[in-house]
Amino acid sequence: MPTWLEAILLGLVEGLTEFIPVSSTGHLLIAERWFGHRPDWFTVFIQVGAALALLPLFWTKLIGLLRSLAEQSSRDYLAKLIAAFLITAAGGLALDKMDFKLPETVGPVAWATLIGGFAILAIEGWQKNRPSDARITWGIAMACGMAQLIAAVFPGTSRSGATIMIPIALGLARSEAAEFSFILGMITLTAAGGYKFLGAWRHGEVVGASLTDVSLAFVAAAVSAFLVVRWLLHYVKGHSLSGFAIYRIALGLALLVWGPE
Repeated sequence: MPTWLEAILLGLVEGLTEFIPVSSTGHLLIAERWFGHRPDWFTVFIQVGAALALLPLFWTKLIGLLRSLAEQSSRDYLAKLIAAFLITAAGGLALDKMDFKLPETVGPVAWATLIGGFAILAIEGWQKNRPSDARITWGIAMACGMAQLIAAVFPGTSRSGATIMIPIALGLARSEAAEFSFILGMITLTAAGGYKFLGAWRHGEVVGASLTDVSLAFVAAAVSAFLVVRWLLHYVKGHSLSGFAIYRIALGLALLVWGPE
């Protein structure tokens, strides 16, 4: 298979799975078994593509918040968004300073994917028919920041899954939980991706990369992420995420059987 086609397929895998609660890491592990391992900076770069694709979906929301800073509600939302991001950023920098390394085997990712599936089922069952609130509290914002760190330390957890389900567990309405998760993810992934990619560039790790392959993967991730999030924003209003949980459980079991090394 041509390398440019492999790059497009990897970009599609990233874009289709980054913002739904199924673990993009687990899917990229599977894809790399077929298409060969790519350097970490490649994954980071296409994650930025997926994140930036969300900007058109939330442009009106973000501009509206900035234009209405005189209103307490707008300042409050932005402050909580920034706080959640700073928690993740501070934790991520600390992990970087400690030279934290992600697991290089499939096992931990498979277990995180599997456990996350059961966690989603438990939260959906617990919150069924319970009242929800559209107000994002400081506790929810802090929890989202910590959730992103947990997902970073335990790949397979799913960043989007954690930042959607934890707020729902804390009583936030699912539409507001998904929107806050996506906006926070857009900011976090862009900042983290830019930081890591520039680091790889400075250390000469990007030398020899095919500009065509990288560009195609970036565009594929961006387009697919845009379509997925636009669909999910409508889907989550009237549906539970239990279907994704069942899929995660099946995927986790498959990974444990297929590649436990």
